[in-house]
Amino acid sequence: MKKSTLFSLLAIFVLIPLTLCLGTQVKGRWDYLISTLIIIELMLPFFFRFESRKPQARELTVIAVLCAIAVASRLAFAWIPNFKPIFAVIMIAGFAFGQESGFLVGAVSAFASNLFFGQGLYTPWQMLAFGVAGLVAGLLRKQKVLLEKPWAMGLTGFFTVFLVVGPLLDTCSVFLAANELNAKAVLGIYMAGVPVNLSQAVCTFLTLLLVGKPFLEKLDRIRVKYGMMEAENG
Repeated sequence: MKKSTLFSLLAIFVLIPLTLCLGTQVKGRWDYLISTLIIIELMLPFFFRFESRKPQARELTVIAVLCAIAVASRLAFAWIPNFKPIFAVIMIAGFAFGQESGFLVGAVSAFASNLFFGQGLYTPWQMLAFGVAGLVAGLLRKQKVLLEKPWAMGLTGFFTVFLVVGPLLDTCSVFLAANELNAKAVLGIYMAGVPVNLSQAVCTFLTLLLVGKPFLEKLDRIRVKYGMMEAENG
C-alpha cells in the first residue's frame, strides 16, 4: 500500500472519528473548533498526495469551484425539504478526480453550506457523511465498478446516499438526539430517517441521471487535457 493511501486512510478512519468523539464529549459551543480541526485533517491527505510532485494551481482551483457548485446546489434547493442535489455534485467530483478529492469536496462543501444553514454539533458529522459520498464514488470508479451509463451513475448515487450517507447522518442523531441509548430508541431514529434518506437518494438519482454524464465528461476532459490528479486516477 502506498504511503499516501495509508496516510489518507489513517486520517479519514482514525483522526476524524477521534475528533468526532471529542466533539461529543466537550461542553459548550465548540462547533467551529471541531469543524476546523476536521477540515485540517481532511486537507492533510489531500496535500500529502502532491508531496512527490509540484502542485498545480489549476487543480486547486477546480476543487474550489466544485465546492462552490456543491454549496450553490444545496442553497438553490433550500426551499424543498430533504431534496438537495449536493450529493450528486460531490459524487461527480469523486468520479472525476478520485476518492480523496471527492472526500475533500464533500466535507468542505458541508461546512461552507452550513454557514448559511447554521452550524451545530451535527456539522462535523455532516462533513464526514458528505465526504464519504465523494470517497465512495472515487473508489467505485477506480475499481471500474461504475458503468459509464447515466442510469448506472444514478443507481450508484441512489444506493450510496440511501445505504451509506443517510445512515451516517442518522448515527449523528442517535448520539445527539437520543435521551437514552437503547435498541428501541436507536431503531426509532433510524426508521424515522428512512423517508428522509429515500427522498435525498431519489434527488441524487435524478440529478446524476439527467446531468451526471455530461458533467463528468467535461471534468474528465479537463483532467486529461491538463494532466490533473494523475496520482489518483493512474
